[in-house]
Amino acid sequence: MKFAIPRGRRRTVAWMVPLLCMLALVPGLRPAAARADNPIIQTIYTADPAPLVYNGRVYLYTGHDEDNSTYFTMKEWRVWSSADMVNWTDHGSPLNLASFSWASANAWAGQTIYRNGKFYWYVPMTVRATGQMGIGVAVSNSPTGPFTDAIGHPLVSNGQIDPTVFIDDDGQAYLYWGNPDLWYVKLNPDMASYAGSPAKIALTTAGFGTRTGDAARPTLFEEGPWVYKRNGLYYIVFAAKCCSEFIAYSTAPGPTGPWTYRGTIMPTQGSSFTNHPGVIDFNGGSYFFYHNGALPGGGGYTRSVAVEKFAYRADGTIPTITMTTTGAPQIGTLNPYTRQEAETIAWESGVETEPAAESGMDVGYIENGDYLKVKGVAFGAGASSFTARVASGTAGGRIELRLDSPTGTLAGTCTVPGTGGWQAWTTVSCPTSGATGTHDLYLRFTGGTGYLMNVNWWQFGPAGGTTGSAKRLTWPAG
Repeated sequence: MKFAIPRGRRRTVAWMVPLLCMLALVPGLRPAAARADNPIIQTIYTADPAPLVYNGRVYLYTGHDEDNSTYFTMKEWRVWSSADMVNWTDHGSPLNLASFSWASANAWAGQTIYRNGKFYWYVPMTVRATGQMGIGVAVSNSPTGPFTDAIGHPLVSNGQIDPTVFIDDDGQAYLYWGNPDLWYVKLNPDMASYAGSPAKIALTTAGFGTRTGDAARPTLFEEGPWVYKRNGLYYIVFAAKCCSEFIAYSTAPGPTGPWTYRGTIMPTQGSSFTNHPGVIDFNGGSYFFYHNGALPGGGGYTRSVAVEKFAYRADGTIPTITMTTTGAPQIGTLNPYTRQEAETIAWESGVETEPAAESGMDVGYIENGDYLKVKGVAFGAGASSFTARVASGTAGGRIELRLDSPTGTLAGTCTVPGTGGWQAWTTVSCPTSGATGTHDLYLRFTGGTGYLMNVNWWQFGPAGGTTGSAKRLTWPAG
C-alpha cells in the first residue's frame, strides 16, 4: 500500500503495511483498500477530480494533497489518462503554483476543457497581491501539457473558488465558480477573457435544496460545481452541506437556470469531510468521479480519487451512487504486445512515480516485494518474451511476471543489473511461458535491501517471436 512518503524517508514506515493488513481483519475496524480498483491512484494523494474525454481517452486532472497534510496543502496539479477506466497512466505535474507569477499558495480544484485546438485549465489560487482567492487560466497544445499561464493575471478574483467550465451547443462558453456563492461569466471565444461582469446565480431552496441550522446559508449548495448538458437538459452537480459534504444536483432548461433541486447523488461517506464531483459520458457509459480518504493515512486533507460507472434513469435523473472499492468495469483489454508505460497502473504496492530523464515518467522507489498490477492483459495465444526499460543505481534485482495475484503463476523472471545510476537506462529481456488468454498482470519486484531499480516501460513479445535467455539490449532511449 502506498504511503506517499518521499524517497529517503518513505520506508521508515514500511513496517506499517503488514500491521494495517492485520488490523483490517479486526472486527469493527475499517479495512484497508488492498488490491481494489478504487481509489484509482495510489502513488500519491489526489483530490478534486476533473475528467475530460478527448480522442478516445479520459484525461483526469486532479489536485495533489501533500503528505501528512493537516490543511488543504496543495502546490501542484496532476494529469492521468486511461482508455479502459481501470489502468491509469501518470503524466506527472504539468502545472503548479510557480506557473503563475501572481499566485502564492493553494493549488485547489480546477477543470480543463478543449477548444480551438488548445486545452484550457481553470484553477484557483491565492493572489499574492491581495491575499484572496482568484482563478487563473493556463493553456497547452496537449492534454498532458506543459501548461503556461495564458494571461499573466487572474481571470476573475472575488475570493471564491472551484471553477467549472462548460461550452454550450451554440458555442457560448461559461465559467462557474463559488463558495459560499455561485458565480458565472460568459467567456469570450479566446477562453481567456469574458464579456460583461461576473454575475451571481440565485441560490434558492427550490433550486438548490434546503439547509437547516445555518441561517447564513439557507440552501444546500456548498462548493465544487460541475456543469454539463445532456439530452437538452442542463445539470449542475455540487458538494452540498458542509461538513461532512454529500454530492447533490439540480437541473435547468438553460445554462443559468432557473434551477430545480433534484436530490442526492452520493450520500456522505468515505473518510473525508469534503467531496468533489466530475461527471462524463465515455465509450457508451456514464461515469461519476469523486474523492475519499480510503488510502492508508487518508482523511479530509489526504484524499484519493475514485470512480463509479452509473446509468441515468429514463427521465434523465441520476440514481444514488455509493462508493465502492471495486470501481468501474474495464472497457476492453490491454494489449501487452505494444509498448506500455510502467506508470500505467491499476493498483500498486510500495512504488512511486517520478519524471524520467528519457521523457515522461518512470516507476521508482522500488524495494523487495513491491509490485504493480495491470488489469485485463490480453495475451491471446501466448507470450514468449518480456522486455523492459530499466535503470538501477545499486545492484538491481528481478522482475517477476505473475498472473492474477502477486503470488500467482510465474510466467517469467527478468534480471535487472546495476546500470550505474537511477536514470542510466538500459533494456533487458527474458523468456516467458504460460501467459495465454486474459489475465491481470503483476510485475513483482524482488532483490536485496534498499531501492532496487526504476522501470520506464515494458512490452511482451508474442509466441513465435524471438526468445532466448535473459540479456541486456541497447534499444534507443525513450
